[in-house]
Amino acid sequence: METKTTPAAGPLAGLKVVEMGQLIAGPFAAKTLADFGADVVKIEPPGAGDPLRSWRLLKNGTSVWWQVQSRNKRSVALDLKNAEAQEIVRKLAAEADVLIENFRPGALEGWNLDPQQLVEMNPRLVVLRISGYGQTGPYRDRPGFGVVGEAMGGLRHLTAEPGRVPVRVGVSIGDTLASLHGVIGILMALHERQRSGQGQIIDVALYEAVFNCMESLLPEYSAFGAVRGPAGSALPGIAPTNAYPCSDGGYALVAGNGDSIYKRLMAAIGREDLGNDPELANNAGRVKRVAEIDAAIGAWTKSRTVDEVLEVLDAASVPAGRIYTVADIAADPHYAARGMLQQIRLEDGDTLTVPGIVPKLSRTPGGQHRNAPRLGQDSEAVMRELGLTGEQIAGLKSRGVIKGEQ
Repeated sequence: METKTTPAAGPLAGLKVVEMGQLIAGPFAAKTLADFGADVVKIEPPGAGDPLRSWRLLKNGTSVWWQVQSRNKRSVALDLKNAEAQEIVRKLAAEADVLIENFRPGALEGWNLDPQQLVEMNPRLVVLRISGYGQTGPYRDRPGFGVVGEAMGGLRHLTAEPGRVPVRVGVSIGDTLASLHGVIGILMALHERQRSGQGQIIDVALYEAVFNCMESLLPEYSAFGAVRGPAGSALPGIAPTNAYPCSDGGYALVAGNGDSIYKRLMAAIGREDLGNDPELANNAGRVKRVAEIDAAIGAWTKSRTVDEVLEVLDAASVPAGRIYTVADIAADPHYAARGMLQQIRLEDGDTLTVPGIVPKLSRTPGGQHRNAPRLGQDSEAVMRELGLTGEQIAGLKSRGVIKGEQ
């Protein structure tokens, strides 16, 4: 279904956001706010703009990723090394509810845009700062990308087959986790602002966002000296949960780790002997004999296709699934029924399928009301909103302070 361009709506309608980030962490946070109605003014450098515009696969010279990451935003091209451009940012911040940035600590201060001073100028301003290591501490000045944060946060050590090199998750999960933690921080700060009338600065470090999702990693080390290692496709300490090979070359993910689920699984694969074994009635006993259980399940799946395995396990109410490629996602009826495969129309008239809006709110859902902007598409409109005259805008353009559309 084609997405129509409609006025911004949603639970964050009326919220003014200035986005000064680039690539993933800051822009993903701003995208999430924009999806739910916030007016996001994205500041980009003149010239090439946000580097994400040219990342990965391009269509008509622009990344299709850009169409997702910058939907619902407005673009203003500003040369932040210029004092006049810095003054424009201060004017925007003076009227904003939220400012988001993900530069290395000290970058904003180097542009005479110290967030603490911006908050003093606009006491209601909420500032989100995302960086590799945070705004304080001995590592604060190190360059920190998502992959480094994932490694320091403990995730990369776990993403491997035992004895093999740890691998990347496959997407920039560290950046995205930091973004989502940032959005949570923004919403909490806005909620608190309703009582105090005061904004504040939110400090999110990539490695801490990853570390916050590491479950029992640290307390297990603290209590037992246990260093959790990579477990491949298995779920360590919980059995049975694994990926099992099938006759068509695919894998079936089977999660039979609940006590009653385990008994249904064993009945479904014809191994009631294991299902009724009192030593395997609980997780602790199953973990001790996980190799035996995995071998029994694997022997059963190897003689069946993925579809055949899932049909049997679905009928037995055992959680199971296939490993989806993006082609599987695009063809899946559940994705479509949930509105997760949205169609947008690009400027060249072609349609593009993009991810739908998450989370789903029953009364005030988010949506896409505007395609990702061209570089500087909204520079002049935003300047007029700040009260600048046409003559002043023309002067800023002639001096290279701002860039409008060519």
